[in-house]
Amino acid sequence: MNFIMIRVAVLLSFASFLSANTGCKNNSDSKKHVDKPEYKGAATVKEKWHWGNDKKQNESAGYAQVVKIGNTIYISGIPTDDLSPKGISEVYKALEKCLNAFGASSKNVVKETLYTTDIEAMKKYNDSRKEFYKGDFPAATWVQVSRLYEANARLEVDLIAQLTGSDE
Repeated sequence: MNFIMIRVAVLLSFASFLSANTGCKNNSDSKKHVDKPEYKGAATVKEKWHWGNDKKQNESAGYAQVVKIGNTIYISGIPTDDLSPKGISEVYKALEKCLNAFGASSKNVVKETLYTTDIEAMKKYNDSRKEFYKGDFPAATWVQVSRLYEANARLEVDLIAQLTGSDE
């Protein structure tokens, strides 16, 4: 009996520790932040780039090729229907152009998501992708899908990059 009571006490103590140290706030804490003047109506400042487009976004499809918030760059997927070393290299050249629009390069990439209709072909031609990173690889997720936005596309890659310094 004492053993069970000790286990319950330990579990309750651990649960209390987790609750106090997870960094989560309850609703009353969240409300305090909403009432602060600096949070009222504050909009996220987004800088955009879209292939020489004056509006810096594609109005018909409803996206921007690149969005920069603070020191983080989000690059929309670049597709190709050519799942060969040449086609894969072309995708990464286009991604490089997106990065360059904000003074970044492959060295700034922290996350890559790769969508393909043929994961085995991507594995086979992975050296074409690895050349882009020059040995400094980001976190990456590869997903095989049945179809991409462009019906004939066989590969699409999007990136997240982090700029250094406070003025970039």
